[in-house]
Amino acid sequence: MKRNFRLWADLFLSFAKVGVTTFGGGYAMLPILQKEIVGRKRWATDEELMDYYAIGQCTPGVIAVNTATFVGYKCAGIAGGICATIGVVFPSIIIITLISAFLVNFAELQVVSHALNGIRAAVCVLILDSVIKLGKKSIKDSICLIIFLLILAASLLFDVSPIWIVVAAGVAGYLLKPVSDKFCGKKEEKK
Repeated sequence: MKRNFRLWADLFLSFAKVGVTTFGGGYAMLPILQKEIVGRKRWATDEELMDYYAIGQCTPGVIAVNTATFVGYKCAGIAGGICATIGVVFPSIIIITLISAFLVNFAELQVVSHALNGIRAAVCVLILDSVIKLGKKSIKDSICLIIFLLILAASLLFDVSPIWIVVAAGVAGYLLKPVSDKFCGKKEEKK
């Protein structure tokens, strides 16, 4: 029981750390999750984190909360999922409560507006950095590259729900895997 309590507390504190250092929502959380959960704690691999993120995108709720729940559940079952989820939202609840008490008075100040614009720009860079890192690890062959390019085009050109994008990519990966295996098998035979 003592060991479980330590793990639950560690999950809560680690995800609270992620929650308090993340500005800009779930996507901006990805580089921090990679560093803390994959790099430091080794509770998940990059591939698992991407899977949790993809599933979190398709399920109801906030991506960051869903991802925390998946990681916590993997590490310590239902109690771990609850601890990680509470941990990731706890800082936001406290911060939002404080901000809402004071922001009304300061929202019109030019310095606050400029600061928020700067934060939004930084969040875009963090998201782009995560996309590049994940892309390097995820796009392993020409089939993955084709799926990536098709999904990128669909998401840029059409107003498609992220749920349909993830489902389409999963179906394409499933259907095209045999083609990829056959193609790679022929290349190896020629060598």
